[in-house]
Amino acid sequence: MSAPSFPPSRVPPGGFPSPGAAGPSFPAPTGPPARFAAPPDDSGAVGSVLQTPTRATIPLNKLAPEAALRRLELTIVRRLEGYLQGDHLGLLPGPGSDANDARLYIAGEDDVRKIDWSVTARTTVPYVRDTMSDRELEVWALLDVTPSMNWGTEGVTKRDLGIAAVATIGFLSQKMGDRFGGYIMRPDTLRRLPARSGRSALYGLLRTMLTEPFVADHASGPMTLAAGVEQLSRTQRRRGLRVVVSDFLTPGDHELDPNVEPEWERSMRRLAVRNQVLAIEVVDRREVEFPNVGDMLIRDPETDFERYVNTADPDARARMDAASAAQRERIRLSLRRAGVGHIQLRTDRDWVQDIARFVLAYRRVASMLHAPPQGVTR
Repeated sequence: MSAPSFPPSRVPPGGFPSPGAAGPSFPAPTGPPARFAAPPDDSGAVGSVLQTPTRATIPLNKLAPEAALRRLELTIVRRLEGYLQGDHLGLLPGPGSDANDARLYIAGEDDVRKIDWSVTARTTVPYVRDTMSDRELEVWALLDVTPSMNWGTEGVTKRDLGIAAVATIGFLSQKMGDRFGGYIMRPDTLRRLPARSGRSALYGLLRTMLTEPFVADHASGPMTLAAGVEQLSRTQRRRGLRVVVSDFLTPGDHELDPNVEPEWERSMRRLAVRNQVLAIEVVDRREVEFPNVGDMLIRDPETDFERYVNTADPDARARMDAASAAQRERIRLSLRRAGVGHIQLRTDRDWVQDIARFVLAYRRVASMLHAPPQGVTR
């Protein structure tokens, strides 16, 4: 079996201190990396530290408790497109229940039943009242299942936590006529799951995500997060809600300066021009709180990087935690510059409570956060 591995976020620029530089000393490794016994079948997410997981760590019926979400509703502030009558404002005036502007009555073209008699009485000129058509919401979720997501130390892998986030957003956004579709991003391809309406269709999509084959470590391919977001933006032209679920880690990118844009920031900004975008960042506890477990082999699951680190050295742990915090701050600022909603979920916390807390606070800032660039219509 492979040695314990941590995702790319654990590799700060400048490398690590030599083993034994401070604190207890350890002999430098001279032979091949240590081999460990395979974890037992019931080890859950802990086994992902030693090898690629073989099954999901969350059952389908526990992805999103519907009873806890019944009273919540995800705020939609961007104008949408669609053809079914639902509960969301459309782009064009048409039949609906929400009143729009009043305009002069045109004989032969307007229905006399639409005459606004209150305005007509005040102006002595016939006026009609247009209505804003109600349209359905179309939600598309992009799920990152690259090797860095196949990891977790708190009973659930980051990949399965991402699927739980997709399930929660799906239940929050489901109304009459609304449709939910998904993309599964692997290193070599982007798999499309058609958008359908109804709870049964949503459960089918989640079951497909849970049973998607795991990507082995060091798998390579042309698909990156930036390319996946670009393809989502190009192929789904109808406006709606877009959800991107990832750890937002780019292999080989060790930049910590928040003023340097990650390669996916421009794609996220372009996606947010026409859509309401929600970015869900999935984090494991041991990515931000480095453990004290003695001498350990750090291995990047997406590159060939391997290095031994003396985790008993407090200075080494402090440098690792500081680099990880700077990396997460860079991701946060990049998503904020892109004008998208941002939720950070951790494997050691209740994701339903975190999303519910975000939804309740989201109502106050959604209209400002998702304001389109100057010169671009809503």
